[in-house]
Amino acid sequence: MSAIGESHMSKKTLIIGAGGVGNVVAFKCAMNADTFGDITLASRTLSKCNDIAANVKMRTGVEIETAQVDADSVPELIELITNTSANIVINVALPYQDLTIMDACQHCCVDYLDTANYEHPDTAKFEYKEQWARDEEFRKTNIMGLLGSGFDPGVTNVFCAYAQKHYFDEIHTIDILDCNAGDHGYAFATNFNPEINLREVSAKGRYWQKSDDGQGEWIETEPMAIKQVWDYPEIGPKDSYLLYHEEMESLVKHIKGLKRIRFFMTFGESYLTHMKCLENVGMLGIKEVEHKGQKIIPMEFLATLLPDPASLGPRTKGKTNIGIFAKGIKDGKERTVYIYQVSDHEKCYAEVMSQGVSYTTGVPAMIGAKLMLEGLWQGKGVFNMEEFDPDPFMEELNVQGLPWKVMELGEDEDLSIR
Repeated sequence: MSAIGESHMSKKTLIIGAGGVGNVVAFKCAMNADTFGDITLASRTLSKCNDIAANVKMRTGVEIETAQVDADSVPELIELITNTSANIVINVALPYQDLTIMDACQHCCVDYLDTANYEHPDTAKFEYKEQWARDEEFRKTNIMGLLGSGFDPGVTNVFCAYAQKHYFDEIHTIDILDCNAGDHGYAFATNFNPEINLREVSAKGRYWQKSDDGQGEWIETEPMAIKQVWDYPEIGPKDSYLLYHEEMESLVKHIKGLKRIRFFMTFGESYLTHMKCLENVGMLGIKEVEHKGQKIIPMEFLATLLPDPASLGPRTKGKTNIGIFAKGIKDGKERTVYIYQVSDHEKCYAEVMSQGVSYTTGVPAMIGAKLMLEGLWQGKGVFNMEEFDPDPFMEELNVQGLPWKVMELGEDEDLSIR
């Protein structure tokens, strides 16, 4: 065995979270075992880890270890990280648990990666502030934290960095466009954690733009108030609604010349009708209410009634299309570029037993960790995806199952249907 092979096989990888995304990460790390070495999958529910490990062994022949951990407990996390001698922790647990896992990594001097920024359990709010605040401690401990290595955030950030590097001198406007045209056959279900999903969608929208005096400002909108119909390649026209999404918070800091950035996601009429009804009767509430002497949180109760997102894989058909539409200047001329990726739910399930939304989040998590372990993305402190060279990540996307395309358009051309 070569020295490189020996050094890779000596690596130890800890994955925390055994939902749909955790399943994909476990599969894809096993498929790249030369990089990830000894793999441990841990979550609160050991049986979920064991089921995934059995499927990974059956499909890939690679054995992964399993463990039980409460990701809300820093002492438990420290014990697990110490026992596994992990070189990297891939956090695909709940966004509420980002800070405890980061603190455990910092205590153990171990690199950290996640796919979604911290969410406050008691407030429908998500932001990078508290994770960025750990930058100095990570630098002192000589470790790296990579935030948001999913698809959006994640790949969309890398698409922006790739566009900035190869297609523009300045990018003036970016629209991030997320379409899931999958059909799972249920009247209403969410493709990832119901609580996270519904909190995100029911929140007020926000986008960033420069005002006349050149200062950047966030413009707040009512939920679903701004809509465009976008003609998604390989899918067709879909109603797309403006939301706030976390990758914008870091992209406004790192993209040169930016004047406006927005995020749009597709929703069908049925989904929006169900959601509005649930909101109107209080089922999206995140404050405790009393029911027959029991304290319950309506949103958590609703989550127990809805189908488990991890169960949607076998029955979901159709495609996803996620990308960025960027306009700016290159060599003094206006330029318009659309970079996007299309995935097929059934093909994703055939490969790793998860539907496309979990796949498009889990594969980039593995790629980010792979680049860190291989030394291609290196740094001390806390980073967002667009701060590194996009090229190796873009190459890995093509190799690992998320091939992308670039479409050049005329300066006044787009794919919106007026």
